[in-house]
Amino acid sequence: MRLRLLPIEYAVRNLGRSPSRLTASVLGSALVVTLVLAAGGFVRGMQQSMEVRHHANNVLVLGAGSEESIERSQIARNVPTLLAASVPGIRRRLDVDYVSPEVSMALVVKRAADSHEELSAVVRGVTETAFLVHPEVSIVEGRAPRAGADELIVGRYAATRLGVDADDLAVGEQLWFDHHAWRIVGRFAAPNSVMDAEIWTSLADLQIATKRDTLSCVVATLGSAEFADVDVWCAQRLDLELVAMREADYYAGLLAFYGPVRAMVWATACLIGLGGLFGGLNTMHAAFAGRVRELAALQTLGYPRRAIVVSFLVESMLAAAAGGILAAIFGLVVLDGIAVRFSMGAFAIVMDAPVLLIGLAAGVAISVVGVIPALWQCLRLPIVEALRTEGM
Repeated sequence: MRLRLLPIEYAVRNLGRSPSRLTASVLGSALVVTLVLAAGGFVRGMQQSMEVRHHANNVLVLGAGSEESIERSQIARNVPTLLAASVPGIRRRLDVDYVSPEVSMALVVKRAADSHEELSAVVRGVTETAFLVHPEVSIVEGRAPRAGADELIVGRYAATRLGVDADDLAVGEQLWFDHHAWRIVGRFAAPNSVMDAEIWTSLADLQIATKRDTLSCVVATLGSAEFADVDVWCAQRLDLELVAMREADYYAGLLAFYGPVRAMVWATACLIGLGGLFGGLNTMHAAFAGRVRELAALQTLGYPRRAIVVSFLVESMLAAAAGGILAAIFGLVVLDGIAVRFSMGAFAIVMDAPVLLIGLAAGVAISVVGVIPALWQCLRLPIVEALRTEGM
């Protein structure tokens, strides 16, 4: 037999019968969806900042035993020249090899010489070839630092990493370390990368300032060569104590290291969501407790209980959808792009399609789970008893 359903207009009109009930349902749903969106955007932003998609052919050459941290790695300064000469097939353009020697260090910097405020920064010493092997890096203001001039360029989220205002790292400002001033001459963007929170300077200047004659790593972009070619060369040069890694694998390892942090964020969001769910159960119970006679009257008109359940589910989902849309707008306007600081640097909260879908799905799921217990308690009564009920 065909199930006789209540008209959709019935569910829509019921939404406006009690403005207070509608407001509570919409705001409750919006709050839960906002929390889910914030958690999803946080995890998504962290994940994207450590995904390497622009340069899958990049290979890192590190010191043996430092596969989990570039900052701990130390290799000889002649490794870039030896690598380019010994491994044919490394990408090359206009007689320039795509081989970038780099030093990456965590340093304490200050905004003024007499400041007692110590700021923890990740400083990377590079040469001109760094912009070849890291094509996602683009200078958005100013210019690149020159060797011998004590100049810096800062990433978009470097201010967040340091915990200062963006104006403090504007072009023309200064940062102090090694007992003298370093002038900021540019800003760069490196979307979906931890480099977006770093400070870059000339490799030679950083080595002089830190009294270091070794490198942290060498980044090479493969042309016709394969990863195995670099790996075999590193294994043969036992005197240099090197190890080769795909750059994508290195950042994938970092992402796995922060897995517990992502799990904690999701667990927190779920706990808060459960609190919202129980609050929604109370709201739904109060909302439907006064409609017991209405449900019984619908049954006397010939509507089966399944049809009543469908109608009230539609009503609850409409209210949840309205709250979800409000939360999605709030997420796109307010949360999207907010910089978040963490130990590796900083990244932006991302509100993309998967995150929005998860948030809206959570709102719909809570609306369904929240209404079923209230309907069960109201519909389990016999029709005659329900018609005599004033409230519960």
